[in-house]
Amino acid sequence: MSQTTQTTQSRPGQMTAVMRAVAPTGPKVLRVGVLVGGRVIEERVIRDRVNVTVGPSEKNMFVFSGGPIRSSHVLFELVSGEYVLNFTDGMTGRVALPTGVSDLEVLRGQARRNSSGAYQVRLTEESRGKVTIGETSFLFQFVAAPPVQPRPQLPVAVTRGASGVDWNTTIIAAFAFLVHFMGIGAMYSDWLDPIVDEQASLAGLVDTLNQLPPPPPVEEQPEEVEPEETAEAPAQEEAKPAQASSGESTKTPEPGAGGKLNAAQTAALSNQLEQFSMATLAALGSTGPATAGVLTGGDVPTGLLDAAAASSAGVGVGSTLNLGGGGGAVKPGTSGGLGTIGSTTTSTGSGSTGTATAVEGPKGNVSASTQVAAGSVSDASRVVAGMTAGFRRCYNQALEQNPDASGSIRLSIKVGPGGEVQSVTATPSGNLPPSVVTCVQARAQAAQFAPPEGGSAVINVPVSFVKQ
Repeated sequence: MSQTTQTTQSRPGQMTAVMRAVAPTGPKVLRVGVLVGGRVIEERVIRDRVNVTVGPSEKNMFVFSGGPIRSSHVLFELVSGEYVLNFTDGMTGRVALPTGVSDLEVLRGQARRNSSGAYQVRLTEESRGKVTIGETSFLFQFVAAPPVQPRPQLPVAVTRGASGVDWNTTIIAAFAFLVHFMGIGAMYSDWLDPIVDEQASLAGLVDTLNQLPPPPPVEEQPEEVEPEETAEAPAQEEAKPAQASSGESTKTPEPGAGGKLNAAQTAALSNQLEQFSMATLAALGSTGPATAGVLTGGDVPTGLLDAAAASSAGVGVGSTLNLGGGGGAVKPGTSGGLGTIGSTTTSTGSGSTGTATAVEGPKGNVSASTQVAAGSVSDASRVVAGMTAGFRRCYNQALEQNPDASGSIRLSIKVGPGGEVQSVTATPSGNLPPSVVTCVQARAQAAQFAPPEGGSAVINVPVSFVKQ
């Protein structure tokens, strides 16, 4: 037992030694870090062992600004398979060499200079240090090359193809799906349903409809009668017999009906005929008394008129007084009759109603002229004439508020190079309200002239406002 314990204690860390990674082989590679303001902003391992360049140009391996380097500088140069540090007078720092740690100022006296004037110091795999260029510092050391990362590969199940498919499981699953789908299809298909005789089904349906009970009768609800209508109904029924009894005496027999006229009906017809005769005699003259028109030509014997005047035949019951039977206005001393049936025109001088005339307010008259004070504008007169309607509208709006407003406004319009109005100065006179001056000035500001010769022009426009 003691021998076994001694054997185990004589080989400590055996598992650790087995798990230890294999030490890399080959030369070490350069590792460079960029330090700005005390912070590492970039770190890179130069695996391919090439020259390391720094400077403000984008072509350099490390790009920085704010140093004495103008374009590019080879900081670490590969010479005969070994790195050499190239530094200039504007660089500071410290380097650890096999001989010890030295400042770059001390190494300037020991290093040799190349053709570009830089100092060169040979570095070994144990060298490390710091080189400061302006506000940027470069830290460097030599480390073992990291292992090469293998290319990503697809899983074996994807790359092996159809040869790795488990055919037994696949066939069993496919057969199970087939059986399930066949069962579902058989459940929802119609080829398993029994054959139905359509004629027998229709006959049974008709018999079923005949056996149904009849629908209940529709109850008719009596209409509700308002109390006012029920009260008026007995009065109307009482009036009907009275009208029937009174109408029997004056009712004439229908044409073609049998029977003779009684004495009352005969007397009524004779009276109506006499009235028609008198109306015919009165209608012989269109204007003036009917007797004068008849006796003018002596065509009708006067005996007929005398007999008609002396006889009581044709006398009827007086009717409602109708004024102006011929139409038009009522005239004192005239009445309607058969003589005026054909007269449908109205006489002149009748008392007709008058025509209403709307009274309009005062209107303004605006006159404007054009005076080009500076420059030349080809369409100045045309544009100013087009603005006159707007000036008149502004003045008419002011007259609605103040009918006594009048006066004049002198506009000074400054035209820009493109014909646009740059500014408008208005000098009013008279008792024009400020609203007219503002409205006229805004109308002139919106005008557009032709481009003036010389680049600008000034147009004076005196505008007069007079009430009509």
